[in-house]
Amino acid sequence: MRVLGIDPGLTRCGMGVVEGSVGRPLTLIDVNVLRTSSDLPVPQRLVTIEKGIDAWLDEHRPDAVAVERVFARSDVSTVMGTAQASGIAMVCAARRGLPIALHTPSEVKAAVSGNGRADKAQVGAMVTRILGLDAMPKPADAADALALAICHIWRGGARDRLAAAVAKSAAYGSRAAGSPAVGSQPAGSRAASSRAKRGRA
Repeated sequence: MRVLGIDPGLTRCGMGVVEGSVGRPLTLIDVNVLRTSSDLPVPQRLVTIEKGIDAWLDEHRPDAVAVERVFARSDVSTVMGTAQASGIAMVCAARRGLPIALHTPSEVKAAVSGNGRADKAQVGAMVTRILGLDAMPKPADAADALALAICHIWRGGARDRLAAAVAKSAAYGSRAAGSPAVGSQPAGSRAASSRAKRGRA
């Protein structure tokens, strides 16, 4: 499974592509940060982010896109910019029919470090270790994007396997319910058999 993780932001939008599956080593495919200048109008900055994400989707062709879920902060302007960039990321993925998952920061931290309150340095260190990198990805937005991709592969992969198992079980149950019991005969066959026995008698 190949996942594009996106840490949305108007000034810095982290993007990281990771490939692998649950229980197997994960591989870093690429990581980068899209930057836009605060001197530019917001619509133009969003167009820059859209073009950058589109280019990555075309180049790396991920199976799914994981985006950090926006949560309330004290700085309203930061929340607004993050939400706008997040919306652009989801639109880019949706246009291609790609599955989109939203993960909270605490969910991502818990997935990669085992601690939902881990700081950025701890998350970066675990991402470096999990992917077998020589150095920690910088800036933090890059490491966060990779952490999102890792989180989705591990948690999303487990959910997919569970859903497949449930679907398989349901399908088996339907087939079993529609099959006659061993040794049983349809009602019509039993009646015909009974008449034949009376005739022989």
